[in-house]
Amino acid sequence: MRSAAFPLNLAPEVRAALEAHQPVVALESTVIAHGLPWPENLELARRMEARVRAGGATPATVALLKGEVKVGLIDSEIEYLARPVSPGAPGILKVSRRDYPVAVAQKRDGATTVAGTMIAAHWAGIKVFATGGIGGVHRGAGTDVSADLPELAHTPVVVVCAGAKAILDLPATLEWLETHGVPVVGYGTDEFPAFYSRESGLTLDARADSPAEAVKGRDILVTMTNASQPVLDGKLIEPGTHINAAGANTLVNRELDEIAVTRAGLIATDDIEGAKIECGDLAWPAERGLLAWEKVYDLAPIVAGLMPGRRSGEEITLFESQGIALEDVAASALIYERARERGIGAALPF
Repeated sequence: MRSAAFPLNLAPEVRAALEAHQPVVALESTVIAHGLPWPENLELARRMEARVRAGGATPATVALLKGEVKVGLIDSEIEYLARPVSPGAPGILKVSRRDYPVAVAQKRDGATTVAGTMIAAHWAGIKVFATGGIGGVHRGAGTDVSADLPELAHTPVVVVCAGAKAILDLPATLEWLETHGVPVVGYGTDEFPAFYSRESGLTLDARADSPAEAVKGRDILVTMTNASQPVLDGKLIEPGTHINAAGANTLVNRELDEIAVTRAGLIATDDIEGAKIECGDLAWPAERGLLAWEKVYDLAPIVAGLMPGRRSGEEITLFESQGIALEDVAASALIYERARERGIGAALPF
């Protein structure tokens, strides 16, 4: 679990799944409290959790109850959010990023939006969040932008959704996401979905039809996240792939699962002693007897040609970067000199 701005209350089954590195899917609660009428909202909430369980994951519906951020609700709590508010009673807040301080300080009940759910999921260490339609750019001047979009740009959670709500300016929404570096991948589609419609007429640049497709045929895979759970499934890595892993720089961070690490025939790092105390990708399997540190090599002699690198075209190789600045500068200088020698690129004044 990451350092959170507010204390989190993780449901026991959610905590157990995260500690066992089992899949967990976050779910929003605004659709329960504000989206559909009673009792259809309760039926929908139960169906959402059931679908997640049917897929082999643990659902984690997110909400605030009496100011407490809860990640994973029991059925009576879901029903409480779904029931109409009694006359004269405080309503259930819609909680996005800006609303957390007020909701927590005033001990209010709150249903989390897409942005609000992403934040709590990230705090809890949950990497995947499923929802219906995200917010976007409203029609008109283009200055009214949902808080969901900035959250997508800087909170590292995968959001599985049916596109943006159809009433929004969908071309402007896609443009905003592109400008702010948010990758949009169509799962089984070449078009950006329009919430309740599969088609919008807006073509996507990236498509995937299965999780395996994301890594299929890739010579090099690069991971640079602050994930607390593996983002790369080692069973899907093809022979001959090289992996550059640069994000697991603490013992609580892991980008690669133990299968990816143990399948690698050659593992190198720029600081072996540093990796032992701060590289979760390697320390986690080493602590469990799945990896011997004697099988992890220093990068320098490989680069210098003093020891062999890849031994066959089928070998999977792994480089775990610990981010040593001096080596980064040296490597950059070498690349620059080689480029000058070969007449590649152009010198720019600065």
